[in-house]
Amino acid sequence: MELRRDVFQAIADPTRRAILTLVALQAMTPTAIAENFDSSRQTISKHIQILTECELLRQEQTGREIYYYINAKKMKEVADFIEPFRKMWDDRFNKLESIMKQRKSKNA
Repeated sequence: MELRRDVFQAIADPTRRAILTLVALQAMTPTAIAENFDSSRQTISKHIQILTECELLRQEQTGREIYYYINAKKMKEVADFIEPFRKMWDDRFNKLESIMKQRKSKNA
């Protein structure tokens, strides 16, 4: 049985989120990605491996180089899952703002 990494644990790490942001702008080699961080190349490679296992990144070999691309389809799946929660919190914050404005106007 193959264990799959959890996509939400993967994106919880700030370095992995930064890698996703970089690769979202353009395809990059592992070396090009690592140049943007103070961490070792080996550490960045492990982050890339986790993102690839979660299918947030995909790789393509072009000649001798491997390029990593954002997997837009998987990112959309994540965004679609989060969207109802975002709407719920927006509604709650809007209600809180309304209550605070009412109290402020009563105290003025």
